[in-house]
Amino acid sequence: MAALGLLVAGMTAWAMCALFYSDIQSGTIRTCLAGLFGLATAGAFALLPGRRRTLVCFFAAFALVAVWWAAIAPSNNRDWQADVAVLPRATIQGDRVTLHNIRNFTYRTATDFTPGYYDKTFELARLSSVDLIAVYWMGDSIAHVMLSFGFNGTDYVAFSIETRKERNEDYSTIRGLFKQYELIYIAGDERDLIRVRTDYRDPQEDVYVYRLRIPPEGARLLFLEYADKINRLHAAPEFYNTLTTNCTSDVVALVRALGSDLRYSWKVVLSGHAPEYAYELGRLDSRLPFAELRQRSLINPRAHAVGDAPDFSMKIREGLPGY
Repeated sequence: MAALGLLVAGMTAWAMCALFYSDIQSGTIRTCLAGLFGLATAGAFALLPGRRRTLVCFFAAFALVAVWWAAIAPSNNRDWQADVAVLPRATIQGDRVTLHNIRNFTYRTATDFTPGYYDKTFELARLSSVDLIAVYWMGDSIAHVMLSFGFNGTDYVAFSIETRKERNEDYSTIRGLFKQYELIYIAGDERDLIRVRTDYRDPQEDVYVYRLRIPPEGARLLFLEYADKINRLHAAPEFYNTLTTNCTSDVVALVRALGSDLRYSWKVVLSGHAPEYAYELGRLDSRLPFAELRQRSLINPRAHAVGDAPDFSMKIREGLPGY
């Protein structure tokens, strides 16, 4: 009975959140529906005789909410915030991949910028490196994880998996569980994706760049997985989810799609530990203890010094372990 009570309580809490964060435009109606579901559930179990009948009715009501919630569909047509307004896409022609709408904003502050995009063609035969970029802003356990691909050590493009927020919409971990944000894979110039974090956000965020140990063929396949994913999102939008579809879990999913035996771990959920997890799996430079590798991989001072130089990506990597 205790276990059943906890199950009903958990299902009730989920249904109330699903109603509150549903696609009904009126916040008042959403609040009333969520409150009504909670009060009706509590009142039914407290006052009505016949617990089995009450339980059956509860499961039926929950199923209706779940079906309604499942029918809420993502969209690519909303009033987006400027930094996520343009979706990238890829044209794949044999060994050549052209990325369209690579983001490269000119920032004055984190929220005051001039949008800029460009197209660039990359030859997979020249793909020479893959870097894991970890960004910290609230302690060591939570990080934003990006991957960057280098071509002959001169051209770099980074991919950042983020929430696609609407204008005047803020991020919330709870909202992220209930279909409140679409998913976007930003293809970006590192002068944008790194410098907005090291130079313009307030407070500034700590950015670490780690060279991944990955076979050339695996690197090429991973790049193609990213290209294929951004094309799928361009054609059919998906929802972001705080736990299951985010900047770290999606990287793992892309790697597993290549046939890797990479396992999900608590170090994936607590994304700040993702570099340590990669180190334990032998994917980072193992000649140094991880603590020293992490210390030497911080690139904030380099990013400040290099600024918006055309060779930004090469300069921030000079002397990094593995380069």
